[in-house]
Amino acid sequence: MKTRYFILAAVASLAMVSCNESVFLDNPPQATVSEELLMTPEGSDQLCMAAYAALMGPNPQDWSVCWYPVTHWSTGSVRADDAYKGGGGTGDGWETHRLETFTLDATDPVSDSKWFHLCVSIQRCNSALRVLNKCTEEQVPLRDRRIAEMKVLRAHYFFELQRMYNQIPWYDENMDDATVQTTPNNEFTREELLDKIAQEISSVLEDLPETQPEVGRVNRYMAKAYLAKVLLYRAYEQNPQTHAVVNVDRKALEEVVSLCKDIRNSGRYDLFDDFQELDLVSSDNGKECIWDIQYSMNDGSNSAGRVNWSHLLNTPQGPYNGDGFFIPSQDLINSYQTTEDGLPVFDYQKLPDFASVTIEGDKALISNYDHNVDPRLDFVIGRPNVTWKTYQETPCLGQWVRDRGTYGYNSSKRFVVSPESPDMYPGWPWGASAMNWHMIRYAHILLWEAEAHIELGEVSQGVELINMVRERAATSEYVKAWTDPSKCFDGTCPDFDGYAANYKIGLYPTTISQEEARQAVRTENRLECAMEGERFFDLVRWGIAAEVMNSFLDVEKDNRVYYQGVTFTSGKDEYLPITNNQYKFSGRNYVQNPGYGQF
Repeated sequence: MKTRYFILAAVASLAMVSCNESVFLDNPPQATVSEELLMTPEGSDQLCMAAYAALMGPNPQDWSVCWYPVTHWSTGSVRADDAYKGGGGTGDGWETHRLETFTLDATDPVSDSKWFHLCVSIQRCNSALRVLNKCTEEQVPLRDRRIAEMKVLRAHYFFELQRMYNQIPWYDENMDDATVQTTPNNEFTREELLDKIAQEISSVLEDLPETQPEVGRVNRYMAKAYLAKVLLYRAYEQNPQTHAVVNVDRKALEEVVSLCKDIRNSGRYDLFDDFQELDLVSSDNGKECIWDIQYSMNDGSNSAGRVNWSHLLNTPQGPYNGDGFFIPSQDLINSYQTTEDGLPVFDYQKLPDFASVTIEGDKALISNYDHNVDPRLDFVIGRPNVTWKTYQETPCLGQWVRDRGTYGYNSSKRFVVSPESPDMYPGWPWGASAMNWHMIRYAHILLWEAEAHIELGEVSQGVELINMVRERAATSEYVKAWTDPSKCFDGTCPDFDGYAANYKIGLYPTTISQEEARQAVRTENRLECAMEGERFFDLVRWGIAAEVMNSFLDVEKDNRVYYQGVTFTSGKDEYLPITNNQYKFSGRNYVQNPGYGQF
């Protein structure tokens, strides 16, 4: 049984907390519930289910969750070099435009709401823990297991808060409301916070089973995977003022390797045979899925059901009739170009734009499309004239983008089912389905372990893991060319022996240098995980965000006029500002992040 089903009971019985600062601390169920009832398996589990429900966002079926998404499409991809905001122009979703152009300040309402939502999620875990701590094993037979689940969930919510805002308060279920409200956000350094988050998870591993009877509840391998992710961030120690990486902790990296090996050696997980299985509802909780956030459709709740409202606005127009946010960048497209050996072109920014679209009169011309490319290009990105998933009416068309003059002609192909699929909801929210969000998948584990090996100087072991990911891409079914020119964007459909491009992907030799291997694993992270909302956070933990983003902005300003004059400021833009509302809520005990000025 999927988590979404046991979440429904919680949502039906617990009133969701609204976005109101005065109620964030008062996060238990709003209905009158006796302590005797809560201290039972049924009562305590309702509190636990409310904490699980927050994985979708504390108000998961509120349309506004798309502006502070759990998938990080805006904070992790649009804020990086992978994507543009999209939609109906720069003023449509203006807060996300400010995020994309690094013009946020402490008044930003979206940043404020995201902080608030994560604090609500933490407090849901604390509410459950307060009750569970008072219970005996006789009262709640699975007490220790539920405590472990809540601590892993709480660690997740704290980790999200930390990597977005850096300076955050730390509080647990033993602190009263007044203490939580006045806890400063500079009590612990970044590294100390990540140590506490890691300890939160590692302390409960033995209390978690390897499998759970309800799919979606935290098990030991999910917790180990999350711990590996936290420790990988912890390994890159930062200067607190400049956010530059000043040391790489070998012990943390060694723990990452050990945890990832445990997961690999368990025999429970593997890569899907085809990359494109990642976007099928039938693949939910499949062999590549280590931690899925569970969604459902037609489950008796409002509208389509408990679908992924974080991506509410992100389907293209065309057969989806969507709002067209979250557009892949030309830079991301260019990064999929490969050499004659099928390896990434690391200095791809020196090459002309791949498959660029220009308008001449009433015709759209696509040029420079014969370079070798990684097949994942057309798994991830919908390019004009190229077959779109299994849809047979038309190829992807440039007209599927709402504001082509601002954002170009390409669409994101990820996280939606094909429009003719019976799994797609027939109406608004456009393009919705029951597809889960793969928060941690097996490919991530392979790349995290590869990165740790390479930083430890164990290059050949790391490269072998990278090649496992590349091998899957190489053996996936390549995208076919469209065969009916009359339905193409500009009346022509290039045909490369039946495929939509010159696909060529090769494996790295295990004899490359450590620096080459470091570049290889960082590139592979981008190509494999494009549009998954992790890119910006990767750049920050590697300490290369300013270098990469300013290079991106310098090149892309010729394609996207709104990037003119935009720069990424090192020592500031790596983290979001602490908002004025949160500063006031803390009784003026919070300090602002570097670069944003004082409150």
